[in-house]
Amino acid sequence: MASHSEVEIKFRVGDVPALHRRLRKSGFHLLTRSTHEVNTLYDLPGQVLRKRGELLRLRKYGSDWLLTHKAKGKAGRHKTRVENETHIADGGRMEAILLALGFAPTFRYEKFRAEWSDGKGQVVVDETPIGNFGEIEGPARWIDSTAQVLQIPRTDYITATYSDLFFQWKQQTGSPANKMTFSAIRTRTSRR
Repeated sequence: MASHSEVEIKFRVGDVPALHRRLRKSGFHLLTRSTHEVNTLYDLPGQVLRKRGELLRLRKYGSDWLLTHKAKGKAGRHKTRVENETHIADGGRMEAILLALGFAPTFRYEKFRAEWSDGKGQVVVDETPIGNFGEIEGPARWIDSTAQVLQIPRTDYITATYSDLFFQWKQQTGSPANKMTFSAIRTRTSRR
């Protein structure tokens, strides 16, 4: 797959069924039902990629595997960054290759993701262990007009990554969880 410039925003979702109704009413079609997704971020010793503002991710979405590299982004009203992504036949072997090259897992997060499209861009609805979020991805003007149709004010735009949101959540809640997985957060918060 070719690289492309990813332009997106996140937003908090208080009522997932209500958002689904607004999406349908606005002409969006469900591409993928809510599907379990597991993501592992990798980096070299010394957090080389993180220090450069880059990301290397191995994702399992349902039964599909994807390897993604995201370049350093620009954050304004929207987050913009160059993304290279490709399907992987065997996630376990890809992980073995990354480990052999000196990469190590640095953060793991999971969610249930549903994907919607109107043919011009995409809206995803993510149910995560730290709350529900949506993402609107497409051309900048389309993002703003879609957000307006979905009743999301610009003051609610989020350009942080899921790892940033997780560490903000940890600071707010005092949770000792070290990964954003349902089992880690349920186990850690139930022990407090």
